[in-house]
Amino acid sequence: MKFYTLLLGAIFYTISAVSQNMQDGFAMLEKGDFAGAETFFERILQTYPNNKTANICYGRAVGLHSSPEKATQLFTRMLNEYPNDLEVELNYAESLLWGKQFEKAETVYAGLTEKHPDNFAALLGYANTFSNLKKYTEALTYVNKALAVQPGNANAMVSKKYIRLGYAYQLSQNQRYKEAEALLLENLHDFPGDKDILRNLANLYLVTKETDKATETYRKMATSAKDSIEALNGIALAAHIAEENKTALELAILSQELMRGVQDSILERRSKERYIQALVWNRKFALAKQHIDSAFTTYPNENWVFALHATLGMYTSNIKQSLNDYRTILHNDTSSFDGNLGIANAYFAYGDIDKAYEAAEQTLEIFANQKDAMQFIKKLDAAYTPSLQEKLSFSFDNGKNTAATSLTSLEFPVSTRFSFIGYYQYRVANGNEKRSAMNNAEAGFSYRIHPKVRLQATGGISAVNSYSTRYQNGVANVLLKIDPFKLQNLELGFKSEMQNYNADLINSEIQTNHMFLNYNLSTNFKLGWFTQYYFTTQSDDNVRNLLFTSLYYNILSKPVLKTGFNYQYITFKNQVPTMYFSPANFNSVEIFVDLLKDANSITTKGFYYGLSAAAGYQFIEELPKDPTFRFHLTYGYKVSDRFAANAYAMHSNIASTTAAGYNYTEFGVQLKWLILEKPVFRKQ
Repeated sequence: MKFYTLLLGAIFYTISAVSQNMQDGFAMLEKGDFAGAETFFERILQTYPNNKTANICYGRAVGLHSSPEKATQLFTRMLNEYPNDLEVELNYAESLLWGKQFEKAETVYAGLTEKHPDNFAALLGYANTFSNLKKYTEALTYVNKALAVQPGNANAMVSKKYIRLGYAYQLSQNQRYKEAEALLLENLHDFPGDKDILRNLANLYLVTKETDKATETYRKMATSAKDSIEALNGIALAAHIAEENKTALELAILSQELMRGVQDSILERRSKERYIQALVWNRKFALAKQHIDSAFTTYPNENWVFALHATLGMYTSNIKQSLNDYRTILHNDTSSFDGNLGIANAYFAYGDIDKAYEAAEQTLEIFANQKDAMQFIKKLDAAYTPSLQEKLSFSFDNGKNTAATSLTSLEFPVSTRFSFIGYYQYRVANGNEKRSAMNNAEAGFSYRIHPKVRLQATGGISAVNSYSTRYQNGVANVLLKIDPFKLQNLELGFKSEMQNYNADLINSEIQTNHMFLNYNLSTNFKLGWFTQYYFTTQSDDNVRNLLFTSLYYNILSKPVLKTGFNYQYITFKNQVPTMYFSPANFNSVEIFVDLLKDANSITTKGFYYGLSAAAGYQFIEELPKDPTFRFHLTYGYKVSDRFAANAYAMHSNIASTTAAGYNYTEFGVQLKWLILEKPVFRKQ
């Protein structure tokens, strides 16, 4: 009897000693020192290999530190040793999560929650499993069940926070922005001032372009020096989206100044990145290049520096540089968002539309439903979807000439390179109790020979039914568009047409053949120069030379605002003033201003407009100079992605714009309709 008493005492002593010896290991697990816990419990198991608690703790340490698969194997063995042991089953299920075996974990937790519907660990594990599978509605259901068992449990609340963050991101990716916002605001109510939630909420507002809300959200983050720098960087981006680039640069400079008192390499990089971006947005290209070159020295071969260099190239029209930078980014990281969507935009700017499509589709394969990539493809589709345009106008001048015109245009792309095009114009002109009507019909094609070269050609017929004659004549139009060098555009063309300004000119059967050149030179310092030259021969044996040149300065880019000086020179070989304006020499000089917000720059529904006004003097042969004035006003509404309409009015007293008289007025409406939902070469 004494022997058994001593043996039992020894057993209890041993168990107590083992338990006490494991306290240090428990503490390591609690603190997250999994490497130390793994070594600790491995040593315990050398002495007590069958101790259940030590095996469980060792499995947790191994799984969380180095080898989830090894932990799963250990717990699988223990399931055989301790069948229906809930503690072992829960640890086994959790090890599947560590090893990212989420589908298998879902099955295991389904069984556990069915057998133990009120077990907190099982419910929370099931919620985390659903979260990892991105089944966020189910994840919320089960985390709420876990919180019903243990209200306010810190671990469950943290899980709920990240479940809602993941769900909000998923909703935003599917453009369900209001639902995502509501979820984040609910999260913020439970975790006031939480930086993760504020950051996600601010990003959502940036995506939806609610820049005031984004700014206010970032301000709430600014509770420390580091957070203030991050907030300033975010507010600077919001300012850029709101087209307030000057403010964006001021904020980026302030962020750089605050950075001097903070030691954080990641934040320093991000702050530097935003500052350089702001320099580019403000067209301070030389200074931006200096900082980018410096960044290449400090951060060699880092993608964010290549992305800045590529952005600079896009803004300065150095597209080949941008393409090379984006290729380098993708070589370093094939899944880079900046690289994939960036190279899509670069290919588009270069004129290689097929590759632009491919890169955008690749972006969506990696980032499903990404808004910017979807908008980019939408822009490409709109450019290559068959379209029908109608222009209806009425004009009159001080010589009592009037005209009503209908112009219908069709463009039908069958690929990114080739389009069929056609025009039909009906014009009725009246003057001096005379009436003439003209029908023009042309058909042809447009073909992109090279990303920088496009050929357009049409041919057709003009049929006239005038007050004293009827006739038909062939007409043609050939245009070659070339981008010979960076920031330069050149057009060379030939156009054959019938004079059609008023009833007498339509009746005269005068055919004009123009050879012309248009050349535009832009710069990165806002100055530009446009020149146009026409050499025209006419069937009445007259010859005209026309030179127009314009030096302009771009004040704003959104909306486009520019001003400058125009000069025009015209000379005719023969003067036939009784028939049409044909001076021996004509000169005009003017100052102008243009303001433009076109339909392509706005979202689905919205107004667009254009205003061009100019004033100056004209010099007709030896006559005294005359003051001139002209304006062109357009105001329209984009009804949907596929339909837009505008009204316009124009007035001019420049003699060269008319065939007779010094005052000319025209007004009308223009409609554009994409007749299909997508390009014919894209899957419907």
